[in-house]
Amino acid sequence: MQYLNPTKGESYLDLTAGFGGHAARILDVTDNYQDSVLVDRDQSAVNYVRNRFSEHNELTIMHLDMLHAAQQFMSDLRKFDMILIDAGVSSPQLDIAERGFSFMRNGPLDMRMDQSQELSAADIVNGCSTQQLDSIFSRYGEEPQSARIAGAIVSARPINSTHELAQLVKDTVHPKRAHGKTHPATQVFQALRIEVNAELEQLEQVTELIPDLLTPGGRVVFISFHSLEDRIFKQLIKKHAGGRLDSTLKDLTNGPITDSISSNPRARSAKLRAAVKIKTKRRDHADSG
Repeated sequence: MQYLNPTKGESYLDLTAGFGGHAARILDVTDNYQDSVLVDRDQSAVNYVRNRFSEHNELTIMHLDMLHAAQQFMSDLRKFDMILIDAGVSSPQLDIAERGFSFMRNGPLDMRMDQSQELSAADIVNGCSTQQLDSIFSRYGEEPQSARIAGAIVSARPINSTHELAQLVKDTVHPKRAHGKTHPATQVFQALRIEVNAELEQLEQVTELIPDLLTPGGRVVFISFHSLEDRIFKQLIKKHAGGRLDSTLKDLTNGPITDSISSNPRARSAKLRAAVKIKTKRRDHADSG
């Protein structure tokens, strides 16, 4: 709220609406439902926010992934005063065992944010080669024992449930990790989720569109939950807010803001970055001077 700094009448684009918690706070201040849009690729989340904001028929709620939504707004030359991207998985997705996102609850190896897509975590776990799995776990999970885990998975297939996979990883890694504070399957599950939903590819392409989707003086806030996501946002700000004459953004946070006071354990790894679109390019001032 501090960095988006909403005021009455401003437009808002939430590219990861989830169950509408952020949107409710923002829209309560702006009272501009007509020019605001909530986007989510999860049909259950879309159903929820449609019910939550049922009194506001003028509010646009889209069942679409963030990239296709952003591309549509670009085609329509539409701009917003505020944009929010809260990356990663939502708490409801983690809490429902049937969605297969969490090793804490036994369920099918699914992990699809958009349940209408065909590719699931089970397809990757049971269909990819050892080399492919090694690459996924290393690249998207930064898993130090990716090759060993990949080999164990291929030898044990088929693997059909979250608990099966989590136990296999636990049995495969070094004993010190198997009994550490962090479950040894955490990075493997993260990597599979990112691969299933093409999360980083989407973020990389969407962030490049952000400067053109903001009005002059418009603000954007990014919330990430691991270094791979945060790196994308960091590079965007560095590219477009580098203090050059052609800069289009100004960095509002000067590095990530972390959560040091929340009692919510799922917020412990959260990092927030924010930027504002420069109203007049500095080149204009230089030319006029």
